[in-house]
Amino acid sequence: MTTEPKITLLLVDDHAMIREGYRSLLKKQARLEVIAEAADGVEAYQRFKDVHPDVVIMDLSLPKLGGIETIIRIKQRNPQAKLLVFSMHQNPIFALQALNAGALGYVTKSSPPELLLQAIYEVYASRHFLSPDMAQALALEKSGYQHTALKSLSSREFEIFRMLAESHSKEDIAKMLNLSPKTVSNCHYLIKSKLNVSSDIELIYLAIRMKVINFSELSGSEAE
Repeated sequence: MTTEPKITLLLVDDHAMIREGYRSLLKKQARLEVIAEAADGVEAYQRFKDVHPDVVIMDLSLPKLGGIETIIRIKQRNPQAKLLVFSMHQNPIFALQALNAGALGYVTKSSPPELLLQAIYEVYASRHFLSPDMAQALALEKSGYQHTALKSLSSREFEIFRMLAESHSKEDIAKMLNLSPKTVSNCHYLIKSKLNVSSDIELIYLAIRMKVINFSELSGSEAE
């Protein structure tokens, strides 16, 4: 009798309680083994280099380095890397950008636990997987100008757009993404052009309206 190989996992989420929930679920599965964890994008990239997991399970809302950029860097490091996004974001734009960046799957945190398990096995087998709510959201997505404009952003442009909308300075963005300030400035101009906005205030309003950022979370971060 042949024993199926273990599937090694890297868990990436900035909430320790959520990672504990991961572990409680995953340790019940004979084939799944959590070999590392990370609480932010920078740590996730380093841990990926250190332990070479079969599958990375990660949120998109991460400190220091956002989830989209983390996916980009991991895929640049290893084009064969298998990444599964497990996120609270139900906006289909996030799923599209994550898939464009190189993720194989996207499951929302409102999904039942067995769906996450199914997604892990599908992604491990190099197959794409979307939770039904996200698949439906993508299918029903309006083809209006603003959605089309958001989809025209590259994965890195989308990440910079999100960070600008969260009121990060271009200098801070350059440091976090390891880019030159000039590159970020050029992307800033291109993003505004693609989205047809003329100011950063319009950029923020658009991000809130399209649910790229949450207004209450933005207000809370500004108050700190």
